[in-house]
Amino acid sequence: MLGAFTIDVVSDVVCPWCYIGKRRLEEALARLREAEPDLPIAVRWHPFQLNPDLPREGTDRRGYLEAKFGGPERAQQIYARVSAAGRTVDIPFAFDAIEKQPNTLDAHRLVAWAQGRHEGDLDALVERLFRAYFVDGRFIGDRDELARVAQEARSAVTSEWVAETVAVSVGRTVLRSSGPRIAPRVEAAQPRREGA
Repeated sequence: MLGAFTIDVVSDVVCPWCYIGKRRLEEALARLREAEPDLPIAVRWHPFQLNPDLPREGTDRRGYLEAKFGGPERAQQIYARVSAAGRTVDIPFAFDAIEKQPNTLDAHRLVAWAQGRHEGDLDALVERLFRAYFVDGRFIGDRDELARVAQEARSAVTSEWVAETVAVSVGRTVLRSSGPRIAPRVEAAQPRREGA
């Protein structure tokens, strides 16, 4: 009997290329499920912080973009390419709607919490986090906002998550950037045959 085909996705919910990559992965998985309907597939989400040093309350998006890209004109050039790529996978990026750049530690905690509980639709939660930030311009650095996003995704998350998150130590494993940006990254493990 075949084991699950496991795909490990390392990403940050404020990385537009990660959102595009998620949609492309969904397309590939749909083709795989069509070709191999009996193959169990597991997608595991792993955290990566593009901006681990941002304060918990986030920072002004305009100032952030100017520091990161050297000015608004350069940011517009980059986001024009990202927006074009997003349209190929039906993502209507609304970069102008984003007012604050969040620290994503709590968003990663939410995904890890939901993934560990094996309840609800984790893919829907991750999709909703991306959408909340990139399409709706919501500040996903706020724990109450994260709980609302999770509820919209029909996740099992309630205010219980907020209470548990407050108690979680900051030592939870989160990949941090220490040089070249490596997100998004997708790794797939071959299904294992058992008993042979």
